[in-house]
Amino acid sequence: MDPESQRATSPPGSVVRRLAVPGGVLAAVAGAFAYVAAVDPNEPGHYPACPLFQYAGVYCPGCGGLRSAHAFVHGDFAAALQANAVAVVAYFVFAVLWIVWAVRSVRGRPLSLDLRAVHLWGLGALLLVFTVVRNLPFGGWLHP
Repeated sequence: MDPESQRATSPPGSVVRRLAVPGGVLAAVAGAFAYVAAVDPNEPGHYPACPLFQYAGVYCPGCGGLRSAHAFVHGDFAAALQANAVAVVAYFVFAVLWIVWAVRSVRGRPLSLDLRAVHLWGLGALLLVFTVVRNLPFGGWLHP
């Protein structure tokens, strides 16, 4: 029996089973965003401070990520970008990857990300440049 006809005759429970992991990941991410939406990170005392900023005065690539998520959930995309532009890009990348993962899971195919060392080094370089620029005087517009 070829895979196409197997998929057409697979019981509905198997589709639900194949969507269990992507659904669980989506539920966890949605729960985290719901919590950040409800508990404002702009008010002091709700979340721990970034240790790098607290002790060295340097903004890390994640600084402003919670404020960005809070603004994003509330539909204030300009404030989300201002708090942490890289985080906003990551939200959209996650959404696209999750949709691809869910569609492939329904079709019975595994998600295959062929990340090579060059991709990871490129991501690291991008985060390093973002971190350096946001900590320089002319990069003040990237401060959270």
